[in-house]
Amino acid sequence: MSSAGWPFTIESGFFIFQRSQFSSVKIFAGTSNIPLATDIAESIGIELGKCTVSAFPNGETFVRIEENVRGEDVFLLQSTSPPTNHHLMEMFIMMDALRRASASRITAVLPFYGYARQDRKDRPRVPITAKLVANLLVAAGASRVLAMDLHAQQIQGFFDIPVDHLYAAPVMYEYLKTKQLPNLVVVSPDVGGLKMAHAYSQVMEAGLAIVAKRRKSASEIESMTVIGEIRGKTVLLVDDLTETAGTLTTAAALLKRKGARKILACVSHSILNDMGIERLRKSVIDELITTDTVQRPVIDGVSITTLSVAGLLGEAIKRIHCNSSVTSLFEFKGGRTD
Repeated sequence: MSSAGWPFTIESGFFIFQRSQFSSVKIFAGTSNIPLATDIAESIGIELGKCTVSAFPNGETFVRIEENVRGEDVFLLQSTSPPTNHHLMEMFIMMDALRRASASRITAVLPFYGYARQDRKDRPRVPITAKLVANLLVAAGASRVLAMDLHAQQIQGFFDIPVDHLYAAPVMYEYLKTKQLPNLVVVSPDVGGLKMAHAYSQVMEAGLAIVAKRRKSASEIESMTVIGEIRGKTVLLVDDLTETAGTLTTAAALLKRKGARKILACVSHSILNDMGIERLRKSVIDELITTDTVQRPVIDGVSITTLSVAGLLGEAIKRIHCNSSVTSLFEFKGGRTD
């Protein structure tokens, strides 16, 4: 479908853009995940915006935008992976520079949204830091937010600006269906991830189980039990985030003791500190499937498959720029990932 007055055509549900369509859009990136930003720009067919990000001798961040952005629709990509505070501050400074350079709209592209686990007051006198970060993004100049697999969906309500929330599930599904996993059961490693596990089980036409846990501390699990039948099955553990890998590896060990034949883990954001890497090396998880929302060094001794979300984010950026719906990006195999 096309029209002489339109800047794009539609083929197979995806927008095919003319080069002139992107004369007023630019993508810039902080230092947290340059490879992903470069891949996104390539998927769209434009070059990554030029900017200088450096540090003063006292450690303060200096930013200079090296090209004209006046009146442009700007997308700024930054994953708030460790060092989280540094990457957040860098993003705020870049936004301020873009706003003062008269960009018409600034969309904060956050493949991984840091501080998302602090989304409520679960104890007295603690902050709701996910809301604080939302306030800071708006104050710095964000007109819109594009995020992927937020730890808690209610974080979208912390913003008074539009939020487009994408899911990595379509990318994961395309990979998983090539493996043709027999007797598959999708397992949530905790109660909070049950909705995500249910969505995977519906799409994969698989069974569903849950591991109920009691957490002792931020890195230790006290006790766990399995609800559902997993004996002799291929198990797919799904979660949005892992850092110390305590929940994943403990759940995998319990599932193996309960008779699981093969265990795979599917995690959107694998930050993986030293403790997490060591636990995975010793775990019974046969394969960890994750995405490139955060940049990681090569990890030896762990079977990790990293899938790219550049195409998905690039498609969302195209649609946002043209004020078109991104809803169809949530839909695949006749269902929805949310």
